[in-house]
Amino acid sequence: MTTKSTKHVPPEKEKLETFILRLYVAGQTPRSITALANLKKICEEHLAGRYQIQVVDLLENPQLASGDQILAIPTLVRKLPVPVRKIIGDLSNTEHVLIGLDLLPRK
Repeated sequence: MTTKSTKHVPPEKEKLETFILRLYVAGQTPRSITALANLKKICEEHLAGRYQIQVVDLLENPQLASGDQILAIPTLVRKLPVPVRKIIGDLSNTEHVLIGLDLLPRK
């Protein structure tokens, strides 16, 4: 897995707030693959047309971990909208991810 970016913003959605999400992984481990699949599913269901996913493989680019202070993997970092938010794990708990992304109110 290399650093790659996927952008899904149709022209009619450009005025809405776009989420810039960076997923840090270490190779194609089962947890990394699961985290990316869960993230894509959550984004399509709740942010359709308003998100960009950047996948950073720390096996290939370990120096990129320091910029976002990554201590565990997989880690999802919401770069935009501010403030920056981090979610650690395979993102299988959809409610936890939605709260972490501020798409659901905290309880």
